[in-house]
This record gives sequence, structure tokens and C-alpha cells, in this order.
Amino acid sequence: MTSLSLYYHRQRGPLCLVLYGLSVAFFVIAWFVRTVPPQSFLSLIFVLTGLVMLILATGFHHLTVSDEIDRLRICFGPLPLLQRSVLYEEVLRAEVDRTTLLEGWGIHLSPRGGWVWNLWGRDCVTLQMKRGTLRIGTDDAENLAAFVNSRIDEFGLNAEEH
Repeated sequence: MTSLSLYYHRQRGPLCLVLYGLSVAFFVIAWFVRTVPPQSFLSLIFVLTGLVMLILATGFHHLTVSDEIDRLRICFGPLPLLQRSVLYEEVLRAEVDRTTLLEGWGIHLSPRGGWVWNLWGRDCVTLQMKRGTLRIGTDDAENLAAFVNSRIDEFGLNAEEH
């Protein structure tokens, strides 16, 4: 791969549809309980719960992994509350892997060490870095690992030239 090659992949997670549905359900319940004593308190609870569900759904609708020339960007979205960048020069190697059932979905520390950023499924790419490990959940593990390894080689060669 040359320095002109780019990587961009967006994985969609179906679990967000459940969260959107729950959000709508809480808003509908809030509308109907507004006349039941203590109406304002109950309505407020259901509206706030619906808003939290809506924020979670838009925050975890998809996981985008993209190349930004000198780094790999990982971003949940479309509401970009949670994102992370990893410099290629910090990565030692990338390997295709699978998360365990205990590692699950979301962003959290792994029982095997390091961090997990996963939206859906168990396929992932494990980045062994100079300081720690990062597992990126993806449905394009082979291509992502190959791309990151090519970038590691490219940045390793560039570092030796300077």
C-alpha cells in the first residue's frame, strides 16, 4: 500500500434500534401519564429516561474506523461523544482476533488487559501498542489488520529515513 491508500469503514449496530424504540415508548408513556397525579414528576422521569435512551442510541448507532494519515481514528456516532485516535508510530502490530463473551460490547477494560471498543459481534483487531492493548470490534477485521500493519511498516520506514 502506498501513502495514498486510505481506510474507512462504518459498522452499524442493530442494538440501537431497540434503544430508539425504548426512547419512543418512554416519550409516549410520559405523554399519557402527564394527567396522572403526581403527573409532572412521573412525566419528567419518563421524558428524562427517553432522552437518555435517545442519546445512547445516537451515540452507539455505528462505529467508524478511519485513516487520518498518521493515525487511526475510532468514533462511535452519529453523535460523536466517544472517539479515540491511535498514532501508527505507537502501534507495534495489528492482529485479527475475537473478543470473549465477557468482553461484550461498548467501551471498557478487557479482562485480558487493555481496552475494548466494540459495537456489535465478536470479530476484532487487536492493536499491540507500546503502551497497552486496544481491541477494535469490526466486521472488516482482515482488511483493517492488513491496513494498519501496512501503515506501521510505512511509518517505521519513514522514521528510519529521518
